[in-house]
Amino acid sequence: MDETDDLRGAYAMRRRVLGDAYVDRVTAESDGTAAEFQDYITSMAWGVWTRGSLTTRDRSLLVMAMTAALGRMEEFRLHASSTARTGVTDDELDELLFQIAAYCGVPAGVSARREIQAMRAERAGG
Repeated sequence: MDETDDLRGAYAMRRRVLGDAYVDRVTAESDGTAAEFQDYITSMAWGVWTRGSLTTRDRSLLVMAMTAALGRMEEFRLHASSTARTGVTDDELDELLFQIAAYCGVPAGVSARREIQAMRAERAGG
């Protein structure tokens, strides 16, 4: 596979996980730097999702744990709201909160829980 195929595969994975609407929105910026930046982050962050032995579900859980640990709650919520596409259940997401609190600290666990609660309220229409 060449670099173009790798990028194409990374974009396909990004769309599979985050959905077409999200990817279309963030890639719609028209200046050259924005497009180049999107290609770069897609290649780096999403290219790794296309590697080897870990499942999409496993990678999803790992990304949520890491973004929570880093306090990147906007990214945490983005990935938490994509769990229906990655195979992570609500029960697993709830269990992940305990792992986050134990290994990343209670404030990270509390912040992650708030994001999950807000996401679920939106999903329920309220």
